[in-house]
Amino acid sequence: MAKIRIKNLLVRTFIGFNPEELINKQDVIINIEIDAEIPDLAIKSDEPLGIFDYKTITKKVFAMVQEGKFKLLEVLTKNILDLIMEDEKVKWAKVEVDKPHALRFAESVSLEMEAKK
Repeated sequence: MAKIRIKNLLVRTFIGFNPEELINKQDVIINIEIDAEIPDLAIKSDEPLGIFDYKTITKKVFAMVQEGKFKLLEVLTKNILDLIMEDEKVKWAKVEVDKPHALRFAESVSLEMEAKK
């Protein structure tokens, strides 16, 4: 089993329900942890045979977030988690999404969710 971490993926999206948030994209920062099996064949051959492709999932997450519109951080986080869990190689995943400057005196607000098979 391997733990894959995708750290500080910065994406601009529509997030929130205040009038200015509905018309202006904002940054969100996404952190992902994934437990996935590494096939022995991949280790022995040093070739990407049957491995979890973190580049592909990152591109899918980026596209889904960038192209979407979300009122709730909870919905955005759950949608990312569901997208990751679709891959049969994923055994467990955790997603944290930060919304910088969401509160006046805080650096960010974040929401974290996890799922396992």
